[in-house]
Amino acid sequence: MGVDINPLIRDSKKIITFKDLVGKSIAIDAFNTIYQFLSIIRGNDGAPLTDYQGNVTSHLSGLFYRTLNLIEHDIRPIFVFDGPPNSLKMAEIQRRRKIRKDETKKYEEARDLGEMEEASKHAQATSKLTGDMIQESKEFLHAMGIPTIDAPEDGEAQAACLVEQKHAWAVGSQDYDSLLFGAKKIVRNLSQSRTRRVRGTVVKVDIEWLTLEKVLEELNLSRDQLVDVAILVGVDFFEGIKGVGSKTALKLIREHQTLETIINEGIEVRKTRIADIIDIETLHSVQNIFLKPNVTLDYPKIRWKAPNSERIREILIETHNFSKDRIESGLKRLKKKGTARQKTLGDFF
Repeated sequence: MGVDINPLIRDSKKIITFKDLVGKSIAIDAFNTIYQFLSIIRGNDGAPLTDYQGNVTSHLSGLFYRTLNLIEHDIRPIFVFDGPPNSLKMAEIQRRRKIRKDETKKYEEARDLGEMEEASKHAQATSKLTGDMIQESKEFLHAMGIPTIDAPEDGEAQAACLVEQKHAWAVGSQDYDSLLFGAKKIVRNLSQSRTRRVRGTVVKVDIEWLTLEKVLEELNLSRDQLVDVAILVGVDFFEGIKGVGSKTALKLIREHQTLETIINEGIEVRKTRIADIIDIETLHSVQNIFLKPNVTLDYPKIRWKAPNSERIREILIETHNFSKDRIESGLKRLKKKGTARQKTLGDFF
């Protein structure tokens, strides 16, 4: 779900453009981004794109065209994939499965009744990323010449590690969890369309940039305290305290300094003792997921390669029935990028 602290950091965000990212390598949270493609890249009836065999192809469409757009703007993506989830995330995974099941039922009912607008509204929450899609996404990115890294656990934590090791300039993710994992810089909306329709109105989608340093400075918090605020609100590893939003959580931490103090002193919120919802042992376990994340330094050397046009054709055109003309047009753009001299980068590939 991603931690909901947007109201606290709204003023910390800066609107940027692709020009500000020229020559920058971005460690992209792969699962987060591919889920976006599966949710947004759909037909008018809300159904995902599929090939003639009925296999979902929305993820491949997004990876091809949106990644091509990044390459054309001299941005170097690194896709970081999640490993096995932490055991504390299982409750959140079960919650998401239930939502997907409920939304799928509502989508199918609306579709069968011909209520396409209602069907489309529910369709986005029905997205499911399968093991086959993950493997196919990696193979396709390699065909594009894009490096991938497998995280031992959470992809955002590993992406933050790449920034810390100076192997990437920023983390690319929609969620703010990257801040909790210590990401020094985050870029949002990087792989999204520059416009989207909201309640029938087309709105502009800006690329956003924020830094952990500025967020902590403006909130007057330490990173440990920011993690405590997030735990009170709710994270993937703990559902949070019912009725506690981001502003209330911030007030509590500013007043009591730490969530551990709040628990030990039996502080109540809306007649509920926080100590009755989360104990010290659970608190430390969740804190350590963010403050001492399970990451690896043992990953292959990050290299961008020339795209393998034949492999791209095989995956998109031969296997999944993509339009030959559109793919060939995209490949020409890739080839042009691969041979053009760039003043800031030399040859991109």
